Amino acid sequence: MRLIALSGVAAGLLSISSPSLADSAMPDNLSKPSYAAPENSIPAAQDVPYAGTMQLTVDATDNTQGIFRVTQEIPVAEAAAQSGRLTLLYPEWLPGNHAPRGEIEKVAGLEFTAEGQKLDWIRDDVDVYAFHVSIPEGTSRITANFDFVSATSTSQGRIVMAPAMLNLRWHQVSLYPAGHYVRQIAVEARAKYPTGWQAATALRPTSSEAGVINYEKTDYDTLVDSPVFAGQHFRTYKLYGRTNLNVVADSSKFLKPKKDHIAKHAKLVREAESLFGSRPYNRYDFLLALTEEMGGIGLEHHRSSENGVNREYFTEWDRGPGRRNLLPHEITHSWNGKYRRPEGMWTPDFRQPMRDNLLWVYEGQTQFWGYVLGARSGLYSKQDTLDAFAAIAANMDRRVGRQWRPLIDTTHDPIIAARKPKPWTSWQRSEDYYNEGLLIWLEADGIIRRESGGKKSLENFARTFFKGRNGDYGVVTYTRDDVIAALQKVQPYDWSGFIRDRVYGLSTEAPKEGLELGGYRLIYTDQQTPYIRANDKRRKQMDLSHGLGLIVSNKGVIKAVMWDSPAFRAGLKSGLSISAVNGKAYSAEVLKQAVADNSGQDGPIEIFAKNDDQYINFLVDYSDGLRYPHLEKISGEGIAVEGGIDRLLKPKTR
Repeated sequence: MRLIALSGVAAGLLSISSPSLADSAMPDNLSKPSYAAPENSIPAAQDVPYAGTMQLTVDATDNTQGIFRVTQEIPVAEAAAQSGRLTLLYPEWLPGNHAPRGEIEKVAGLEFTAEGQKLDWIRDDVDVYAFHVSIPEGTSRITANFDFVSATSTSQGRIVMAPAMLNLRWHQVSLYPAGHYVRQIAVEARAKYPTGWQAATALRPTSSEAGVINYEKTDYDTLVDSPVFAGQHFRTYKLYGRTNLNVVADSSKFLKPKKDHIAKHAKLVREAESLFGSRPYNRYDFLLALTEEMGGIGLEHHRSSENGVNREYFTEWDRGPGRRNLLPHEITHSWNGKYRRPEGMWTPDFRQPMRDNLLWVYEGQTQFWGYVLGARSGLYSKQDTLDAFAAIAANMDRRVGRQWRPLIDTTHDPIIAARKPKPWTSWQRSEDYYNEGLLIWLEADGIIRRESGGKKSLENFARTFFKGRNGDYGVVTYTRDDVIAALQKVQPYDWSGFIRDRVYGLSTEAPKEGLELGGYRLIYTDQQTPYIRANDKRRKQMDLSHGLGLIVSNKGVIKAVMWDSPAFRAGLKSGLSISAVNGKAYSAEVLKQAVADNSGQDGPIEIFAKNDDQYINFLVDYSDGLRYPHLEKISGEGIAVEGGIDRLLKPKTR
């Protein structure tokens, strides 16, 4: 990998002289207001207990129109009672989302009362997630009523309520008083689900009456970290120790896992606890939805995870690994991201912005261990994992935006881009800290193995850095210096320089050195791996990004064009609809065959496509045939039969 030195900015600034007042661009005869900074009217969070316990009641029975109806009783602290104003906040910055994702636009019908008297309220004119409620003298408790009108189509956001299931997310259906750490606000929650439905959450019910489930008293931070999956077709499978797999499905016919399927999920937990040497939860609940009706999701929590996958997760198990690396990734977050959390990503409430610059550890190393644990548990085969590594390395090589945008800057992408589609992802880059982070940590593993003569690996780092007390689902923060120091303690090396080059530097190709240190090299052939074939099927696409330079949907619409690829140089772009290839009506097989047939030929491939109301014939100069990434075992003198990657993927428990 060739690194590009970052240019010095300071030297360039020295040559720029400051303009004089006479050089002002704005004429003196124009009106010029002075800026008046807005008053901060929201109290800062203090680490002191809030007065009393909030009572939160959610009616989640309207699964036809997707409306959650909320009643919340909120005690009034003495200071607020004396001032005549209580400030309430709606959660904005949510752990695991890495950006302000609170769907406040879906809050409707908001009303506050005290002893039957309607109270006036006004939204803060700077922080629109804050509500100032006027309260009469002597008020000790107020009631908030509102509806959370959840998305009814994907254009409005993620669907969380479907005919046969729902995802109750407490942050969407509650408010909390400003001025306190959320861990200091007590709350008792209860929810009513459709008749006959079952529910699962990391919270435990204390009673059930008239169809309403009462949950244990907790703090607001833990409540928000304990979402619910509920549904008509529901099963709970006990895994290992204090862990459960709770599955809800669109139909009962998809709830047919084999004993071996459940056994592999149980082994996942054993492998994870063995790897990290601790259990940072008193219990753990996988919440797994097999659905095409509710929105997909993969979101970590300390004692649970929200996972939405295809409904054939169990019934088509033998057709490929599908989304089976999702649960290994999310449970890893219990150690990395929840128990150990970057200092800038822990905040006292859900109002303070999070700083994402350590996501290459938070998500990157979780991505790494997720694939490793998937292989060790048998959820992924070893070959599936090798094929995944090949695809990841090749895809990161297509990210030519690394020439101008270092990996560290992609950690801000959840905020910058809000996970919206991009016209030129390979040039703009996206949340590359996931998969490029995986490659960086694979290289770190290889370096530790090499420098220690095979006596140590990244597992030694994981056991020391992420290990905590069993049952401790609190938070211990870390900084970049902590990461470097922990690596140095495991194996002396220039880890500061390594991180500077890989995370902060520019480059011309992905960091693939970890593959060769682990005993493999990236190659390309004209044959798809089963992993790529299954991925194309799941995404309903044909991926020709490593040769021709584009990805096409099953309907012939171009989903992506790689920057500076043959397709790019021919003028193609995402959104075009392909009508014909080399004069033949378009089909995926016609395009694929045209690419194969043009291997070694001089002429271009003709792609006839529709751009709005125009038809254009694009001439693509490409003759290298079909190209798909694979990992090839390195063999020869001095090369171990079993390399670092082979040892990394071997199961550690029975």
